[in-house]
Amino acid sequence: MKIYGLNKTTLLDYPGKVAATIFLGGCNFRCPFCQNSSLVLNPSAQPEIPVKEVLSFLKKRKGILDGVCITGGEPTLSPDLPELLQEIRTLGYPIKLDTNGTHPALLKTLTEQNMIQMTAVDIKACPDNYPALCGLVHPELDAVKETVEFLKNGTLDYEFRTTVIRELHSEKDFIEIGQWLTGAKAYYLQAYRDSEEVLQPGFSSYTRKELEHFREILKRTIPLVELRGID
Repeated sequence: MKIYGLNKTTLLDYPGKVAATIFLGGCNFRCPFCQNSSLVLNPSAQPEIPVKEVLSFLKKRKGILDGVCITGGEPTLSPDLPELLQEIRTLGYPIKLDTNGTHPALLKTLTEQNMIQMTAVDIKACPDNYPALCGLVHPELDAVKETVEFLKNGTLDYEFRTTVIRELHSEKDFIEIGQWLTGAKAYYLQAYRDSEEVLQPGFSSYTRKELEHFREILKRTIPLVELRGID
């Protein structure tokens, strides 16, 4: 298992908990707006944090931290992920897994084995627009749809979320996402923020008023829709 980052304290990554976030490398998508391009394109060039060091930190922080978030990159690509989750669960922490939803079989297994207590799935766009948003001609959309249905009809705590980019999303995306995710527990629209770490810098965000408009569209079919990252 190779760990390439550790955020020792966050109030944002695991809703309702004071958490630590572990960053894994590698991804099967090439989203042009990705904020962790170094972890996606060339993770081996990043400093590696020994697993023992991370576990030691978590052991010392018991009673202070409430949970652990595993993110990336795309963490489900790591063959050693279940082993890492088991080590963290042994310490007593609930775990939230961030994923693009392309490995539903693994997500189901981790849920059945109580290795994760929550997941956040990035919904890139409406199905027709997925190629542009994930940087692939033929994205694994059937797998993402399977993940969505598993979560909507299952017992694992979850949220869906979309980072909204003016140049890549339109109202059509949110009309169709609303139909796709009808009845979902929670969905978040995240305002895009440009930075040098973005895979293809130069995109921009919609205004609060425009995001609120998308939110109202989504609320027709999804009970809880909120905005994140708005100043």
